[in-house]
Amino acid sequence: MSDDSKPGPPGAFGLEGDADTTNESFVEETSIVYRTYKRRWFGLIQLTLMNIMTSWCWLTFSPVSSKAATYYDVPESTINWISTAFLFAFAPVAPIAIAVLHKGPKAAMVIAAVLLLVGNWVRYAGSTQRSGGNVVAPIVGEILIGFAQTFTLSAPTRYSDMWFTNHGRIAATALPSLANPLGGALGQLINPFWVKDPGDISQMVLYISIISTVSAVPAFFIPASPPTPPGPSGDISKLRLREGLRIMAKSLEIWLVLIPFVIYVGCFNSISTLLNQIMEPYGFSDDQAGIGGAAMIVVGLVASAISSPILGRTKAFVLAIRLIFPVAGICYLVFIWMPETGSVVGPYIVLSILGAASFSLLPVALELLIELSHPLSPEVTSTIAWSGSQLLGAVLIIISDAFRAGHDASPPKNMKNALIFQAVLALIVVPLPLCLGLFGRQNQVLLRRSNIDEQG
Repeated sequence: MSDDSKPGPPGAFGLEGDADTTNESFVEETSIVYRTYKRRWFGLIQLTLMNIMTSWCWLTFSPVSSKAATYYDVPESTINWISTAFLFAFAPVAPIAIAVLHKGPKAAMVIAAVLLLVGNWVRYAGSTQRSGGNVVAPIVGEILIGFAQTFTLSAPTRYSDMWFTNHGRIAATALPSLANPLGGALGQLINPFWVKDPGDISQMVLYISIISTVSAVPAFFIPASPPTPPGPSGDISKLRLREGLRIMAKSLEIWLVLIPFVIYVGCFNSISTLLNQIMEPYGFSDDQAGIGGAAMIVVGLVASAISSPILGRTKAFVLAIRLIFPVAGICYLVFIWMPETGSVVGPYIVLSILGAASFSLLPVALELLIELSHPLSPEVTSTIAWSGSQLLGAVLIIISDAFRAGHDASPPKNMKNALIFQAVLALIVVPLPLCLGLFGRQNQVLLRRSNIDEQG
């Protein structure tokens, strides 16, 4: 059944399929009727908005790091720690997020909304004066928003599993998942235009706090769950967490996807955070670096908007992963020499290709992990994957800062060694996804959840 097929009678809100009593009568005549509801889009859009804002908050200060350092009267490395603290905040809350999401995505979204609201206004509390701010408040607020991201970033696979059919899940997972880097693009593009001198940091934090508030409040009003599941796989009892983790740990195929995913998302987080610091030593401005980051993300969104529906229909997940990982790895390699060209053309082209590869990869890898681990509940693999990647991203930011050249280098404070380190890390894991389904293990890459829905 397609995502919008077999509409039920209009319900209280005039939406198709909102009449729960109609579904109950169908259930009595047959075993169950699988269908989708238009109200699912409300929650999906809300989850998308919150993922945009958590990421925008993450990169609030990175695109204007030198001005933020002046405003808060701290070294630029301390500004990096604000973004790093955000990434480190993900993993400690992951077990709580898994437990909450196991019961349903709405509770997770409400918790995220509260943390997003509180975190933003705590940041502003330390940034109210144009003359200067207290850096402690932004760090504390950033950690709270990092806690919020644990719930918003882990929720898309659980939400799509609960509300969408087999053919619509990958696109439904892609929209809020890719909204996260979209928020980063908005931060990289807009924040430098808001901040022309250090005193403008105060109004920038205020603007982002207001937008975050408007984006978070609707989370309290989304529907909790559909009256009936969208497909047969929704009726299958999920494995208990301990049993599922034991099976997951023994699956070679899951590790062949999980390890490269963690490394590539970690590298992407690192390069997104440090892009202006990578390019500025070679004469690029904050605005030029911001446009490069935005190009990476906008092109990635377009590529994913094209690839996700196609892959959702064809289910060519393994083939896509085998093709995309090497492309992304080559981009990290080539980008080592792009900043020193002195022209925006080379960096923009490589960043755009990297964005297209990374964004196309993201929902496919998340969905494949769920398929390989079914009937383990979807939030488990996605939360583990995101936790590892956020943690690694934070570590890579610290390592990259340590690799920064000294004042006597040419050019001073360049980050070429950090780019070399990331490229080596990215290329080392390229062979792993290429091994999926090889050596007589074709039956280990079957799409278990999709097969159940197709047979149902």
